[in-house]
Amino acid sequence: MSIPDHLRYSSDHEWALVEGDAVRIGITDYAQDALGDVVYVELPQVGDRVQQGEAFGEVESTKSVSELFAPVSGVVADVNDELGGAPQRLNEDPYGDGWICTVTFDDAAELDSLLDADGYRDLIAG
Repeated sequence: MSIPDHLRYSSDHEWALVEGDAVRIGITDYAQDALGDVVYVELPQVGDRVQQGEAFGEVESTKSVSELFAPVSGVVADVNDELGGAPQRLNEDPYGDGWICTVTFDDAAELDSLLDADGYRDLIAG
């Protein structure tokens, strides 16, 4: 199970990569593995406001439908439109081409509530 050390993680299995005043968001390798083959992704729209811990989209797999939860509050600055035609990228490359969106965050202090890689490893091991 891949858990890159340079990312932050939510307890809802999203990852966040800080890029200046924004975060790039995706689902973890653990999450994509638990979901199974992803067949559809409901993305937020650029300009949407998201709240930390609240749903902002969905991932549908052959097993289930799961909500996506925002790791930080802010405004959606970019979305990975490629997922519309290739949702399997969430399975194939969850930390690369399978990213979901970027959010310009309101409060950098919210990043402190996210888990580091060791904390996330403990979460999924428990």
